[in-house]
Amino acid sequence: MKEDMVEKKWNKRESISKGLDIFIHLVGYTLVLITVSMIFKKTVYISNVWYGFLAVLIIFILNKTIKPVLTWLTIPLTAMTLGLFYPLINAFILKLSDWILTSHFNVNGWFWLIIVSIVISIMNAIMDNWIIDGILKGGKRK
Repeated sequence: MKEDMVEKKWNKRESISKGLDIFIHLVGYTLVLITVSMIFKKTVYISNVWYGFLAVLIIFILNKTIKPVLTWLTIPLTAMTLGLFYPLINAFILKLSDWILTSHFNVNGWFWLIIVSIVISIMNAIMDNWIIDGILKGGKRK
């Protein structure tokens, strides 16, 4: 009986930890998206920080639902182009987020949008590996 209560507490802590982990990632990605919108002012427009966070939340959901299907469907094309087609999938996800958020989050053009999607991917990787992992692990490296 006591073991069940300890296990329930542990599961509750674990779910809170996962939720906090996702929230920290979303805040980090929001900072990346806002930074990119300041660098590429003519390509990416965000009306304010809250819509930036909402855009990141929508992109996160689309990356978990639609992107795996698109990636799987375009494996032959991605293989034939030696991976050069993959940024187009990321650009499509950004364009879909633009369509969902209408005038509060806009991305313009396709050429610069592909460049922006590559920059976002690089900045997210840097944010994940150096900043967020440092926060979540308390500054301790492996």
